[in-house]
Amino acid sequence: MNVIKRYMEFVKPYRWQIIGTLMIGIIKFGIPLLIPILIKYVIDDIIGSGVMTTAQKQEKLLIVIGGMLVLFAVLRPPIEYYRQYFAQWTGSKILYDIRDRLFSHIQKLSFKYYANTRAGEIISRIINDVEQTKNFVITGLMNVWLDGATIVIAVIIMSTMDVKLTIVSLIVFPFYALSVRYFFGNLRKLTRVRSQALAEVQSYLHERVQGMSVIKSFAIEDYEQTQFEAQNINFLTKALDHTRWNAKAFAVVNTITDIAPLLVIGYAGYQVIHGQLTVGTMAAFIAYIDRLYSPLRRLVNSSTTMTQAIASMDRVFELLDESYDVTDKKGAIGIKEVKGHILFDRISFAYDNKEEEVLRDIQLDVKAGETVALVGMSGGGKSSLVGLIPRFYDVTAGRILLDGTDIREFKVRSLRDQIGMVLQDNILFSESVKMNILLGKPNATEEEVIAAAKAANAHDFIMNLPQGYDTKVGERGVKLSGGQKQRVAIARVFLKNPPILILDEATSALDLESEHLIQGAMEKLAKDRTTFIVAHRLSTITHADRIVLIEHGQIVESGTHDELMNKKGGYHRLFQVQQLDN
Repeated sequence: MNVIKRYMEFVKPYRWQIIGTLMIGIIKFGIPLLIPILIKYVIDDIIGSGVMTTAQKQEKLLIVIGGMLVLFAVLRPPIEYYRQYFAQWTGSKILYDIRDRLFSHIQKLSFKYYANTRAGEIISRIINDVEQTKNFVITGLMNVWLDGATIVIAVIIMSTMDVKLTIVSLIVFPFYALSVRYFFGNLRKLTRVRSQALAEVQSYLHERVQGMSVIKSFAIEDYEQTQFEAQNINFLTKALDHTRWNAKAFAVVNTITDIAPLLVIGYAGYQVIHGQLTVGTMAAFIAYIDRLYSPLRRLVNSSTTMTQAIASMDRVFELLDESYDVTDKKGAIGIKEVKGHILFDRISFAYDNKEEEVLRDIQLDVKAGETVALVGMSGGGKSSLVGLIPRFYDVTAGRILLDGTDIREFKVRSLRDQIGMVLQDNILFSESVKMNILLGKPNATEEEVIAAAKAANAHDFIMNLPQGYDTKVGERGVKLSGGQKQRVAIARVFLKNPPILILDEATSALDLESEHLIQGAMEKLAKDRTTFIVAHRLSTITHADRIVLIEHGQIVESGTHDELMNKKGGYHRLFQVQQLDN
C-alpha cells in the first residue's frame, strides 16, 4: 500500500476539520488578493479621474481605505487565528493517534526484535519521524491546497483584466514544474538517509547516557568523544548532501520564478507606452505577480517539507510493519483457573533459525506447587528455558503444556497474567516506589501495596526513604541499592499473586545481608506456587523439591539436593567447587 494512502488512514477521522480549515484558509488567503484590485481602482478611478474634484477624490480614497482597514483589522485576525489553531489542532491529534498506535505496536514486539534493535533508533522513529509527518498534514493537506487556490483565484482575476498579459505571467510555469520534478525526485532518498543518520546519533547518545558510569569509571571520556564525533560527522555528511541538493533546487526554481515578473513588467510597460493598458492595470498586474509567485515559491518549500515528511512516513511504517514473533493464534482462549502443572514435552529452541539450538529435546514434568531449581554453567540454557514459559519466545520444536493444554492455545496476555517474575536485573521505572510496586496490580489499594512490601521485607527501608512510598527511585531505580531494588521487584510479584513464579538469578549479585532478606521473602513467595528458580549460588536452592542440572542445552541430572550429592555427578562437582570458593 502506498505510504501516503496508509497515512491517510490516520487523517480520515479528521477530514471535516481539515475541510473546515481549508474553507477558513481560502477566505484568509483570498482577502489579500483584493489589494491589487484596490491599487488599480485608486490609480485609475480616483487619482486618474478627470471628472472628480480633489475633495471628492480624497473622500473616495478615505472610504475605500477605511473599508479595507475594517476588513484587514477586524475580520482577518480571527480568521487567521482559527485557521492556525485548527490546522495545528488537527495535526497534533493525528500525531497523537500515530504515537498511540506505535506504542501499542512496540509493546507487542518480541524480545528478539529488541535484542537486535537499539532503543534510541525506536525512540527516534516515534518522536522525530512522527513529528516530521505533521508537515504532511499542515503543508500537504492544507497549505499546498491553499496556495494552489490562491494561484487559481489570482489567475482568474488577472484574466478578467488582460488575457495576453496573464499568458505572459504564466509562460514560465512549465519550466517551474519540470525543475521541481527533476530536483525533488532524489530528495526523498537523501532525506531518508539523513533521518537514519540522525537516529544513529540519538541511539548512540541514549546508550552512552545510560552507560555514563562505565565511561567515568574507565576514564574513557576522550575515547568516547572521538567515537561520538565519528557518529556526528556521519550525520553532518548526510545532512550536507541533503542541503546541497536542496540548495540547487531552490537556486534553479527561484531563478525561474524571478524571471516572470521581469517579463510582465516589460510587456506591461510596452502596452502602457502604446496606450493599450492603463497604469493602474499594470500596477495591479505587478502586484498579482507577487501574489502568484509567492505561493509558487512556498510550494518549493512545501516540496522539500513534503519530501522530508514522506521519508519519515517510510520509517514510521517500517516500524509499524515489524512482524510479531509471538502472537495469539486464531481462536486462542483466556485462562480462567490455573493449577500450575507444567510439562516441557521434548522441546527444542533456537533464538534464530540460522543459529544453533540453545535447548535440545528437553523433557521435564513439573507438578503443581512444585519448586524446581535450574542450575548449571552460564550459557547452558537455564534462562532460555524459563523464558519460554511466558512465551517471550516460542519453542522451535515440541510443546509446553500448562495443566494439559499447549500454552500456544492461550491468549498471550492471559498466560502472562498467571506468571510472576523476579530477575537478576529488575527494571524499575523512574517513578515512585509505590508506582513501581503497583505494576503488579495497577488497581490495588494502598493497604495491599503496604502488605506486599511487608511480605517482601521492603516496608522498613521504604519508610526510611525521604518521601516513603512516594519517593522517586530515579531511572532504572538508580537511587536504590541492588537489594532494595530486588525487594521492590518481589513486592510487586506478591501484589500480583500469580500461581506460577519464575526467579531468574534473583540473588546472584547481592551481598549476604540482602540475600538473606530476599531469600526469606522469596521462600514465602514460592509457597503453594509452581516455582522455577534459576540459581548461580547452589547453597540458595538446596531446599528445592527438585534440582535440574542443564549443560549445553540438555538436562543431564535431576533430583533432590541429597540425591544429586549422593550421585556424585556434575551437580556434586559444582557444589563442591562453590563450597571451596566460599
